[in-house]
Amino acid sequence: MHAIPSEMPAPPAAPLALAPSRRNTARTFAFFSCAVLITGVGGMLFADLLWRTGWSAGRTVLLILYSILLFLASIGCMHGVYGFLLRRIGDRHRITAMAPYRERGLAGTNTALIFGICNEDARRVCENLRSIYESVHDTGQGEHFEFFILSDSTRPSCWIEEERAWFEMTRELGAFGKIFYRRRTDHAGRKSGNIRDFLRTWGRRYRYFIVLDADSVMSGPTVCDLVRLMEVHPTAGLIQTAPYLVNGHSAFARFQQFASQFYGPVFNAGLNYWSQDGGNYWGHNAIIRTEPFMQFCDLPELPGRKPFGGQILSHDFVEAALLRKANWEVWFAYDLNGSYEEGPPGVIENAQRDRRWCQGNLQHFMLLFTRGFDGLSRVHLSQGILGYVASPLWLLFMIVSSYLLWFHEETGLSDIAVAPFTPYLRLTAAHHALLVFCLGMVVLFLPKVLSILDLFWDAERRRRFGGVGRAAAGVLAETIFSTLHAPVQMLFHTKFVLTTLLGVEVHWVTQQRSANGTTWRGAWQQHWLHTLIGIAWAAFAGWLGTDIFWWFTPVCTGLVLSTPLSVLTSRTSLGDCLRSAGLLLTCEETSPPPQLTRLNERMEAHAAASNSRGAALLEAVRDPYLNALHVAMVGDRSSTGPAADSPRVRTAMERVLSADLAERSPDDEELLASRADLMAKLHREYWLAQSTPAQ
Repeated sequence: MHAIPSEMPAPPAAPLALAPSRRNTARTFAFFSCAVLITGVGGMLFADLLWRTGWSAGRTVLLILYSILLFLASIGCMHGVYGFLLRRIGDRHRITAMAPYRERGLAGTNTALIFGICNEDARRVCENLRSIYESVHDTGQGEHFEFFILSDSTRPSCWIEEERAWFEMTRELGAFGKIFYRRRTDHAGRKSGNIRDFLRTWGRRYRYFIVLDADSVMSGPTVCDLVRLMEVHPTAGLIQTAPYLVNGHSAFARFQQFASQFYGPVFNAGLNYWSQDGGNYWGHNAIIRTEPFMQFCDLPELPGRKPFGGQILSHDFVEAALLRKANWEVWFAYDLNGSYEEGPPGVIENAQRDRRWCQGNLQHFMLLFTRGFDGLSRVHLSQGILGYVASPLWLLFMIVSSYLLWFHEETGLSDIAVAPFTPYLRLTAAHHALLVFCLGMVVLFLPKVLSILDLFWDAERRRRFGGVGRAAAGVLAETIFSTLHAPVQMLFHTKFVLTTLLGVEVHWVTQQRSANGTTWRGAWQQHWLHTLIGIAWAAFAGWLGTDIFWWFTPVCTGLVLSTPLSVLTSRTSLGDCLRSAGLLLTCEETSPPPQLTRLNERMEAHAAASNSRGAALLEAVRDPYLNALHVAMVGDRSSTGPAADSPRVRTAMERVLSADLAERSPDDEELLASRADLMAKLHREYWLAQSTPAQ
């Protein structure tokens, strides 16, 4: 038996979507033309610099790599420039500004909020859900929403904790019939399969559904506003919010959440400028119109062998593209506040998450030229691919540069001085190289400068970041950290791309969200090769010459210091010191919303209640209350698996009753926990043994 709602008649079908407007064609052309223009100017200057010393095949490769990398950086720069200008002059082409929606009532709507989880901290998930539930009901609109925990957990201790946490939370809130829990026994399709199974069973009960991750939090007004926006825009199939990172305690998490909140508004305004109704989907904190999603977004398996074939891992980009293909609009409501998530606590945990995302995005090569996809959908897919391919391109650029410098030094050949084909610049070779370097720095850092300038026009936001001085100091600290972290991430991503191309499939693991801190041994195991590469590269650059050594210093320093950087930034103590110094403050820290304040207080109260592996299973055997709950949730599955009196079952039960964690296997635990008859028998035998006098 599962805690699920009964069937209800389907709501009226959603109106047929009209062909989406092409008003953003000119915007898209203007936006990317600016990036192309910067690339053209930078590429010409760089080609001229290379031309001064004679041309070669290596220089051709170097120019191609430089142009690609500069174009990608220019796109990011244009997001900052356009976003800054739009925030100053106002953007009327936001979905929140196109029609009055706050006066729209929710009568007749019904929306499901679904948490897809897999081996997560059950208390954390339920507290996140509780905070959203309470906030929604504070708006007076709670009758229009129902909540679901959709579990794909494979560890018995996890799903037993989920059952207990769900039941206790629902009882405390008096929300039976409003908050539901279901665990799949067939885990096909992972997250997208979990959502697909939910929609096939109960989807037609709901006009809309909101997808949330285990660490997602949304305010009640934001949830209601999303429904209102869907109501006043009947051709919208999906509206994505901008979830900002919160609750970061380690230094790494604080760097990430500061960057997310400080640069995000400017960057997101620029992103929305060209995407408009051809936006993207990030897999969570978004509202989706149920009917078209069920009709058009059932993902096929890709042909061929894994890792490129098989199940689509990064399903969100593809689902947005399928909605666009069916002429439904996908919007980015970037200016809606009250949408949050949590980030990884350290460098290594961040890389582990990127490993999974890397394979999923590289899979999109198979879909890039799918017939019928919208042009903007292809742009989004391409950006996801290039976001990871850029790292091996950057590494290759540095290798080719080093090779040309070595070749010049080793052969002893003198440069063939050639007049530049831009003589009007009247620059020496050294000044010419400095100009190329400065152009690259402007492209990289202009969005950060514009984000600081943006504070001067927003007194409330300036106050919430602790003032311009503290905000600028935070930007400086974040820039230093990101400069050191970038070469480490470059090598991680290069490894991920190469292993994916070589056919190594990613293992889907639960994201590490707690900030326990990286050990020195664990960091060295992950970063020893990075350190050796940094030392060797620095020595090589020093051998080539002092001037060359200083050019490679930022990259080599990050690699040499990768182990201490990983360890120290994973510590909450360093994060607390930064906060005490007034650095990396965010709006949710200086002016915390009540919803997050209550959530953090409850999480602190539950901090000491976590169970070790197997403890929840033992409790479900010993505790009559928990045993009865688990038996009721599992239902009658006695016909599956071995008989209750079989040797395997008998041995597994004896190991559980003896509380011998070392002897038990995960398979034995799953066998017992997934059978109501065996759990009831275990409970009975445990208490019979307790009541029998010792001989």
